[in-house]
Amino acid sequence: MRQPLRFLLLALVGLTLLTGVACLPRADGSRADGAGGAAPPPGVPPAFGAYLGHDSDAVRQLAGLDGWVGPATPRVGRAFLPGDRWSRIEGEPGHLDHWAAWRRARADRMFVLNVPMLDRNEAHLPDAYVRAELARGASGEHDGHFRTLGRRLVALGLADTVLVLGWEMNGITYTHRCGPDPVAWKRYWTRIVRTMRAVPGQRFRFDFAPNRGRDAIHWTACYPGDRYVDVIGMDAYDQPEGMPFAEQVREPYGLAAHVRFAREHKKPVSYPEWGLFRNGDNPEYVRGMLTWFARHRPLYQTISDYCPHGVWQCPWNPRSASVYRSLVARPSG
Repeated sequence: MRQPLRFLLLALVGLTLLTGVACLPRADGSRADGAGGAAPPPGVPPAFGAYLGHDSDAVRQLAGLDGWVGPATPRVGRAFLPGDRWSRIEGEPGHLDHWAAWRRARADRMFVLNVPMLDRNEAHLPDAYVRAELARGASGEHDGHFRTLGRRLVALGLADTVLVLGWEMNGITYTHRCGPDPVAWKRYWTRIVRTMRAVPGQRFRFDFAPNRGRDAIHWTACYPGDRYVDVIGMDAYDQPEGMPFAEQVREPYGLAAHVRFAREHKKPVSYPEWGLFRNGDNPEYVRGMLTWFARHRPLYQTISDYCPHGVWQCPWNPRSASVYRSLVARPSG
């Protein structure tokens, strides 16, 4: 067999095997790729958007962002469920109606929703409390809240929502953090995913999105397993002070480690939160991130567009805004 033909056949076999693995059904009947969870094909820019708030004003502001970036079109809307009480984590009536209308208006849009795993999520509660709550969740005491959320999303026409569940779990900001009990945290995540996947009509994708870097616990210690994750995300801000973008790529548990981990687990990557921070108006960081996205083709990326992180709505970062606008309008890669 001539070498070029041999290599072509081997490549086709490898592609077939990878495709077969990605499309194998789970025991619950859903696809392992999360129903369309693959990265965009070559030549198609990754879906992008911005966090502009969670209310109806944020939906209207997306149209302004669309006009500002020019030829490109932001297709991703991202919102948070407040984590102060369970009724809000359940997606209380009226809270998501405006996002449902936005999603229904165009077939190519993607709705991304950050979902807290525990109430009082920003109350800075002690580790002993967190351990007890994670254990309660892992035992099923909170299943009903997530079943209610799943049913509401389906009823609103948001059955294909990307759910960023328990985001930044490797840090210390949120009550739903992993560090106090990683074993219970992973069991609880698994329980939530099973509960929501059991909702009739759902096509949810679950995005595991830690902070970039080491933080309080290595984020790989919190990974709940391929069966219960559809997308491997990362929240990546320009910090700490003085760290250049190249070091953010190569640091332990940084951007390069994230991409490698996702590739090993055959999952697409995402960047639910990114933006400027400790190094001020830093156009080289913005250039680095957008070039990184063009190279690694995430399922989606959404900048946090408010001060100090943003580029459109934050007047503090004019040089970074210019780079963002030019590269998003004419994506490289």
